[in-house]
Parts: sequence; structure tokens; C-alpha cells
Amino acid sequence: MTTIQWQYLEQHPHPWRKQLYIKDRRVKASVIYYDMIVNNETPSQAAENWDLPLAAIEEVIEYCQTHQELLKLEAAEGRRRLEEKGVCLEPPVTHR
Repeated sequence: MTTIQWQYLEQHPHPWRKQLYIKDRRVKASVIYYDMIVNNETPSQAAENWDLPLAAIEEVIEYCQTHQELLKLEAAEGRRRLEEKGVCLEPPVTHR
């Protein structure tokens, strides 16, 4: 299996998260990726908003698209841990 050498991404020590972060920042690649999707941004707009080179955003996109299973597993684990601590993740139901 070939290991990809990422120019803008790196691992950070964490007890259970394995996804990569932007180098020299405490920002997970998935945060940038999903922010870009939710805000319907182009890679150029995301690069400007996050003050990153366009090549870094392109690398984030490639990484996140090729590591979807890892991102889903980590999101589920994060939700589980929050719920275990009593954090309610669902908005309250309101009746009109």
C-alpha cells in the first residue's frame, strides 16, 4: 500500500482521532471540508476564508473524499462521547 505524503496535512497526537489536520494549525481537515460544503463555497473562496493556499484546500478535498469512512467513524465516536457526557445533540421539539 502506498502512503501519500501530504504537503499541507499532518497528524496530531490524540487519543482516538486519526484524521489529519492542517499543518501548524489545530484545525481538522474535515472542519474545512464540511464548512466549504455547508457554505457552498468554491475552493478559491474557502482558501480565502481560511487564509490558506488554494493547493491546501485542494489537498483537504482530496483527503476528505478519500477518507470518508474514517471521518464518519470519528464523527459517530464524537457524538457518542458527547451523549455519554449528557450533551443533547438534537434540537428541542417545539409545538406550535
